Order: sequence, then C-alpha cells, then structure tokens
Amino acid sequence: MTITDIPLISFFQRVLDPLVIMAALYLSALFLGTPFTGYLLVLMVMAFFISTSAFEYIDPYRNWRAGNTVGYVRNVFLGWALTVAILVVLGVCTGFDGNYDRRLFWVWVGVTPFMLLGAHVAAGSLNGTHEHATGARSVVLIGANNLSLRFARTVEQQPKLMMTVRGYFDDRAEDRWPADMRHPMLGGMGDIAAYVREHSVNMVFISQPISAQPRILKLLEELQDTTASVYFLPDIYVFDLVQARFDSVGGMPVIGICESPFTGINALIKRASDLVLGALAVICLLPVMIPVALAVKLSSPGPIIFKQRRYGLNGEEIYVYKFRSMTVTENGDKVVQATKNDQRVTRVGGFLRRSSLDELPQFFNVLQGRMSVVGPRPHAVAHNEQYRKLIKGYMLRHKVKPGITGWAQVHGLRGETETLEKMEARVHYDLEYLRNWSLWLDLWIIARTVLVVLKRENAH
Repeated sequence: MTITDIPLISFFQRVLDPLVIMAALYLSALFLGTPFTGYLLVLMVMAFFISTSAFEYIDPYRNWRAGNTVGYVRNVFLGWALTVAILVVLGVCTGFDGNYDRRLFWVWVGVTPFMLLGAHVAAGSLNGTHEHATGARSVVLIGANNLSLRFARTVEQQPKLMMTVRGYFDDRAEDRWPADMRHPMLGGMGDIAAYVREHSVNMVFISQPISAQPRILKLLEELQDTTASVYFLPDIYVFDLVQARFDSVGGMPVIGICESPFTGINALIKRASDLVLGALAVICLLPVMIPVALAVKLSSPGPIIFKQRRYGLNGEEIYVYKFRSMTVTENGDKVVQATKNDQRVTRVGGFLRRSSLDELPQFFNVLQGRMSVVGPRPHAVAHNEQYRKLIKGYMLRHKVKPGITGWAQVHGLRGETETLEKMEARVHYDLEYLRNWSLWLDLWIIARTVLVVLKRENAH
C-alpha cells in the first residue's frame, strides 16, 4: 500500500465492487432457478474486468469523499450503466448474448447497483471509517523548491488524495524561495516539530538534497516526539520515468525508475483480459480465417502462415503468425518494409493487408502468451537492431508483450515507417502507453482500432 491509498476506498475499487457484481449475477440465477452455465461464468469474468475499469473511470468515490451523497449514488449508477453498455455491445457484436437467459441478464442489471450501495454502507459501518474518509489529512513540506511545489500542485489537482497542504518550512532567505508559491512559509527548520505537535499535522514531506543529511537526521529525531508520518520526496523526475515505483529488495528500500506496468495484480488482469478477448476473437473470426487461408493457398505458391521473427517481452525472440501476403518471406538480418504498390505483395495479400486480415492468426499468439491484444506492435528483428541505435528509449517498448494493435496504431502510425521521424513518433506513443496503461485504455484502443481498420489507411 502507498501513502496515496485510502484503505476502504481502495478495497471498494479493487476488490469489493467486482465481487459484489459477480455475486449479484450468481444470486440472480439462484432466484430465477436458472442453471449457472459456463456462459454465465464467462459473463461474470467479463463483468469483473470491465466494471473495474468503468468504476475507476467514473470514480464515484470522489463524491463520497467530498460528502456529496447524491453525486456518489448517481455515479455508482452511471458506472454500472457504462459496464452494462459495454457488455451489451460486446454481446451483440459477438452473438454471445444468445447464450444466456435475457430475463436473468436484466434482473442482474436491475439489482446490482443497489447491492453495490448496500455493500458500501455495510463495509463503511464495519470499518468505522466512513466518517473519517471525508476528512483530509494535513501536510507540511520541508524545503521550498521546485520539487515540493510540484508535489503541492499535485495534491491540489487530485482531491482523491485527501490531503491539504498547510505550507512550507525553509531556512533560506525569502529571495531564494520559488516565485509561484501558493502556500505560506510557516517557519524555519527549527520550528517544524513544535508546529507539527501544536497543529496535529498528519504528514511531513521532506524535499531536501542529500547534502542536508545532518539537518534531516536532527529533524527526524525531533519528529519522533509527534504522531506525524514522515516521507521523503526523491528528486527522480529528471529521468524519463516508466511506471516508477517504490519497492524493497531483501528489506532494503529501492526506487524503480523504469518498470513494466504489468506486475502484481496488473499482470493478472492483463493476462486474463487477453485470454478472454483472444478466445472470443478466435471463436468469432474462425469463419473468416478459414476462407482467408484457402484464398492464400490457392492464389500463390508458398505456406499459408508466415512465421515472423520478432522481439517479444524483455527482448526475447519469438515467432509471430500472419497470413502470407507476399511472394517472399524475408525474415533475416535485412528486411525491406512493404511499400505502396510493392510488387512482392500478391493480389490476395494486398486485400489482406488493406483490411488487416493478415494479422488475424496473431490471436493464437495471444492465447499462447507470446503477445497481447493491445501493446506495442512487434517490429522485424532487423529493424529493432537498426532503430535501437538511433532512437533513445527504443528498447523500453519491449518491457511488455507486443500487441496486435496499440496506442501508436490508433494515432495513424500503421504500416510503413519510411522516415526516422515516423518511427520516433511510434516509439513515443508506445512509451506513453506503458506510462498510462489501464484496462480501460486497452478497451478504448480496441474500439478505436475497429474504426481505423474500417478506414483502411496506411496499410500496404
């Protein structure tokens, strides 16, 4: 748990809400006497992951923390409505909605938001924290500098942190203070402990250079006579951070500067969503893949499936499947990207590339665990070796599994990258995806991909 977690709120968002939604489906089936089939289990799993992202996006607990009961109840219903809308769209598009009782589905839709509200009230009463959750924690900052000002602005812009900055402590003269301080200077270093005791300050954040170690040690000794929690603000933001986080190795604290977003529960969510979406895609697209395979086989000599050597997770070499669309199968140390009107592309292959149907076998890569539905697109090994020397941070995109579609692709960066600037733009979006990943972002990228594919742009 981090200092930004509110335990009960975090419990609702990560555990309680999805479990209540799943329990509501099971209880609805019991009430109606409907057998609980494997299709309902799949629906339950889909609801689990979709609702987690939907409620994170709507964030009804923002109103709850502010004491706005009406807004909180409204957003609970809104978050559930968003979940149901996504489930309905997926069900209609895939035909999955024909595998379960429609009456059961709408009973479940009706009772779930009330079960969610009841679970929140019960959990709040049991933990005795509902009243406390609406109160912000008081914060003072040691050191008036750019880093502490940045932290203060973050606290102001994110009410969900439930923190209130009282002000700064610094021994330097006023002409050395930052010009855009929005909070008062409360005193010097010698005044901190007394102020914290007198005003019952909850949290103290120290933003001081390592050279100030003797003063920090003295301050820590003085603060031991208070009940305040003390934290350091490390100046690590000069680096290009990717999923930076605090951790420990053998009990020793470390700071992760560059990390995969898919660790812990996120890794489980990502893999489960890949399995669900990948399996649904294979089932729904099999009637399309079979005639495509026949067309490739009959249109030109060569294999139906082309196995491409690519870099996967952590830069390990993998084979990625595609329907063969060219008369050659370049896969070595030198690979020439397909261009517009490329003579190597077969007639059938040109259609497959324009419609992205040549990518469909990669859903089997997803089920194998080599790829994800959403992630940075895999490049040829030869291109990786070329661009890793030219683009800073290029190989960081391999901290996650490659994807069938990605953040770069829905921003128009599909197909040929004939200039260094285009590849730099693609890498920029790939790294942005790593920094901001969420299941909701994955679903949004999938929806955007459908629109991009329908336009059939930049595919040769």
